[in-house]
Amino acid sequence: MAKRIYLDNAATTKVDERVLKAMQPFFLEKFGNASSQHMLGQEAGMALEESREIIARSIKARSDEIFFTSSGTESNNWAIKGVGLKNLASGKNHIITTKIEHDCILNSCSWMEEQGFKVTYLDVDKEGFVNPEDVRNAISEKTLLVSVIHGNNEIGTIQDIKKIGEICKNSGVYFHIDACQSYTKVPIDVRKQNLDLVTLNAHKINGPKGVGVLYIRRGTKIDPLIHGGKQESGMRSGTENIPGIVGFAKAVKISKSRDIRKMIKLRDKLIYEISKIPYSKLNGPKGDKRLCNNINFSFEAVEGEAIGAYLDVNKICSSTGSACSSRSLAPSHVLKAIGLSPLNLNSSIRLSLGRDNTGEEIDYVVGTLRKIIFKLREVSPFKLKYHGKKEN
Repeated sequence: MAKRIYLDNAATTKVDERVLKAMQPFFLEKFGNASSQHMLGQEAGMALEESREIIARSIKARSDEIFFTSSGTESNNWAIKGVGLKNLASGKNHIITTKIEHDCILNSCSWMEEQGFKVTYLDVDKEGFVNPEDVRNAISEKTLLVSVIHGNNEIGTIQDIKKIGEICKNSGVYFHIDACQSYTKVPIDVRKQNLDLVTLNAHKINGPKGVGVLYIRRGTKIDPLIHGGKQESGMRSGTENIPGIVGFAKAVKISKSRDIRKMIKLRDKLIYEISKIPYSKLNGPKGDKRLCNNINFSFEAVEGEAIGAYLDVNKICSSTGSACSSRSLAPSHVLKAIGLSPLNLNSSIRLSLGRDNTGEEIDYVVGTLRKIIFKLREVSPFKLKYHGKKEN
């Protein structure tokens, strides 16, 4: 295949041309500061509030509960640290999360432990699901916050946030979800699902990098992390990134259910065909409890980095896990949490679809991947007896 095939959409997505077109005037013509009182400033301010309203409606929130940040990472840090520090005097110093969270949640929780907080890291099952009853049993009178990733960035597991939200509400505990991977792919309703804090970002949905959101339910006690000129109602200071925010809202508006259905079809085709490769293992669940664009496989006796390198040579972009930790040689903490053997921990690849991928591309990827796996096993230092024809 002549063109490069991009299957790393969980790391980032290409900015949609319609998003870019919506952003361009705010670089060149409507470039005012949204805090300025003149016409250019007012124009930027109107665009800011219109974008806020679009994103609020998409999760059934109020517009004054949407706060713009620089990224999903900043929003996650703010949710954990801001709630924790604001409620220090309450005597509640216990946070509950899971062992398969994004690194920015785990590292924020680690920092909170250094400040004297206690953190419970819940186990998950072999498909990556946290048991809601484990959440209930972990909550004590000292518990302040529960934070759970909605759709896992590595293995695609979609958690039952409605059930966990009910437990948190009945226990008087704040509930935060990291929805960077699931946003626009899985329905989010902050009222029905009892969500107090929700992290979103733009660059996973064909929007620009450098802009995120933290939804904060009205009445939630939380401190700002960044102080300054009192933008975002004094909750997140710093001149707002109007082009990025406008692009974020446009990306939300053009997200369609037909794109989700298309990705599900291609995802299931990839899973079915890759499963035919001997000694391959799907990591995470099948069906509607898996993100529509996520495929993660382990291949015995083959290193994931080698697979990724060969795929890249064949013009296929993939990942061995989270893009944020792709330079680390440490095994994935997510795959470790779901019980993969030491041999399989470093033998996984993640393929993540986008709305532009085609069936023709999938056919090419499957055929290429099969050849790569057989080739690498021929020279593997690990002894593996497997059956099947060698690829030509």
